[in-house]
Amino acid sequence: QVQLVESGGDVVQPGGSLRLSCAASGFDFSGTAMSWLRQPPGKGLEWVSSIGVYSHATHYPASVKGRFTISRDNAVNEIYLQMNDLKPEDTAVYYCAQGWGPASSTGGPGTQVTVSS
Repeated sequence: QVQLVESGGDVVQPGGSLRLSCAASGFDFSGTAMSWLRQPPGKGLEWVSSIGVYSHATHYPASVKGRFTISRDNAVNEIYLQMNDLKPEDTAVYYCAQGWGPASSTGGPGTQVTVSS
């Protein structure tokens, strides 16, 4: 079955950086676009980034563009999210997801990112 396991969340000060990872299994990873979504406290899921099958296609909302970078390693079935210049509003549980864009399907437990001084 599909398994998505996120890791790398932590508490970080504003302006800091984190790198999230997601290990995927149970489906054709190299043939599937992947995304990151997040859920801030008390709010719904927000789309954060997407990456196509061949890595050169990426897409971000304005809220994170220029600060976040999504990447993937098809050799080990993982995707990553490099987050720089973190802001308190980036505080959320981050999920990796199958698919492209906001309608991507999450399935893992998520990883908590807290940005606070």
